[in-house]
Amino acid sequence: MAKESNFVVEEVSNIVKESVEGVIGGGSYQPIKVTQWTSNIVEQCLSHLTELKKPFKYIVNCVIMQKTGAGLHTASSCFWDNTTDGSCTVRWENKTMYCVVNVYGLAM
Repeated sequence: MAKESNFVVEEVSNIVKESVEGVIGGGSYQPIKVTQWTSNIVEQCLSHLTELKKPFKYIVNCVIMQKTGAGLHTASSCFWDNTTDGSCTVRWENKTMYCVVNVYGLAM
């Protein structure tokens, strides 16, 4: 079992997946809803992450993109303590869109 203060990728990934499913579910891409979806996803993720009561500051980023055949390339880099800090990226998709959520956990 992981120590209480560790950033557990599997645990964070499950929170993200549940949040995305809860917000978007089986919905189809609708440009008018994307802003609200992204806000709801990041807020729900942050809410559930803080409920873990772990000594972390969290950064949550969400991108929703319509499936049109266009490419999306992203990169990130962090200068941190690999023994305490961590990150998790979850890629979710349905027939009409992609949703990519990045979570960064910085130990306090």
